[in-house]
Amino acid sequence: MDEPDKALFGVHPDVLKLGLVSFLTDLSSEMIFSVFAVFFTTIAGASAALLGLVEGLADLSACSLNYFAGWLSDRSGKRRAFAIAGYGFSTLAKCLLLVTSSIAGLTLFRVIERLGKSVRGAPRDAWLSAVADKASRGYAFGVHKALDKSGAVLGPLAAYGLLSWLGEGESSFRTLFWIALIPAVLSVWVLSRVKDRPGVPRERESMFATWATLSPAFKRYLIPSAIFSLAYFSFSFLLLRAHSVGFSVTDIVLLYALFNIACVIAAPLIGKLGDRLGRPTMITLGYLIYLLMCLGFAFASAKWQIVALFVVFGVFYAIDEAQNKAFIADLEHERRATAMGLYNFLTGLIYLPASLIAGALWLLHPASAFLAAAALALCALVAFQLLQPGHAPS
Repeated sequence: MDEPDKALFGVHPDVLKLGLVSFLTDLSSEMIFSVFAVFFTTIAGASAALLGLVEGLADLSACSLNYFAGWLSDRSGKRRAFAIAGYGFSTLAKCLLLVTSSIAGLTLFRVIERLGKSVRGAPRDAWLSAVADKASRGYAFGVHKALDKSGAVLGPLAAYGLLSWLGEGESSFRTLFWIALIPAVLSVWVLSRVKDRPGVPRERESMFATWATLSPAFKRYLIPSAIFSLAYFSFSFLLLRAHSVGFSVTDIVLLYALFNIACVIAAPLIGKLGDRLGRPTMITLGYLIYLLMCLGFAFASAKWQIVALFVVFGVFYAIDEAQNKAFIADLEHERRATAMGLYNFLTGLIYLPASLIAGALWLLHPASAFLAAAALALCALVAFQLLQPGHAPS
């Protein structure tokens, strides 16, 4: 490592720099996403079922280029170039919100913006794993996720302040979209100042042949991950559930901020815990928490229950987003960008039918969507215990 004796807050300085990039990006994105479901259904006039379709397409878009980008990153050894391209593409997509509020335009924005995520995710995560040793890898990913979600805390709060001040008309949302563009541009500039951490180039390796070189333990992990992805429908349905219990639009934005605050606080602590107890234990805990949370959303009828469940979801998200990546980095030593890209691609591909199923079940009865998710989470938990992907030799 270039700076072995200059760790800050227990992590390599590059972890903090990449965390700052994610912070600025999430500050921008979550200002928009915290109000998007309501804007899409009330201002643009779309239905909840169409929202499910759009969110599913957005999730599909967010995973569509993951495997290809991860493979290219490993093949070329480059990390920063792909990360800059991904963050830059998402920033440009946000300009669409400045010129349209139609259902078609909003759908186009949501899908195109997520394409940028599919390009940057795997190379950036491989970059992170290269600057974090195995003994503290969970903590490093947890710190990065805490910085990432800190932007997601401030984003909804900024949206709440703007909508409270300006009202909930279309012009107010347009002002919010203009302001959200500023930190997105800054994130690309900051990333361009971070020194690259290239991998070992593998110029003769084809994308399809790479599958055979990935570890058996990683391949086993894909099975419970795929099952769980069917249960992992769009977060927008949680916001709609809160709305159905009686929360106003501005209150829902605060709930979104609360979820992110819980994730920020939990992520480093869970990372430390994962480094001590082992990543398989944390993955198991994540599935269990999600199962219980879905049962809670199915039967919750009071506002305080919804508030508590958003906190629980923040804890789950800290496990799912940070410790999954650390776990994959443990399982796959040589082609981490490819493995992370493949994981994101396969699980993201399943998010489309998951959101479509959730949307259809929601029309029948909102509780049925959450009960189905709980059942699938249980199946994933059983599959993970039977396959035991974390017990492969190093």
